[in-house]
Amino acid sequence: MKTAHDLVVAAKSRVQEIPVQDAEQAIREADVLVDVREADEYAAGHLPGAVHISRGLLEFKFSGAPALQARDLKVVLYCKTSGRAALCAGALHDMGYLNVQSIAGGFDAWAAAGKPVAKPEAPSFD
Repeated sequence: MKTAHDLVVAAKSRVQEIPVQDAEQAIREADVLVDVREADEYAAGHLPGAVHISRGLLEFKFSGAPALQARDLKVVLYCKTSGRAALCAGALHDMGYLNVQSIAGGFDAWAAAGKPVAKPEAPSFD
């Protein structure tokens, strides 16, 4: 029986992971940057310009949104440490997407490298 770790290792063997030092260039060249973490993780801080599509809804959102249906769309994915993003990249490849990358090390590696993080501001009631 395969474990979650086995599935991530298999996914990483067939998807393109980009090192965090190359991520900014890949993001500039991408059509869409997708954060596949859960909503609370995204709300706590995310890469600037990222849209949130949690892993559980990814295939449905890509299938249902006309702006995401072109199979030559350039997609960059990330999660917390890169496991979920690799699984998502594999799923998108299975759906026929041709230009999918995930960020090695995910959000944690991005933040540790001192890269910018967008955080929503709490409303002011002054």
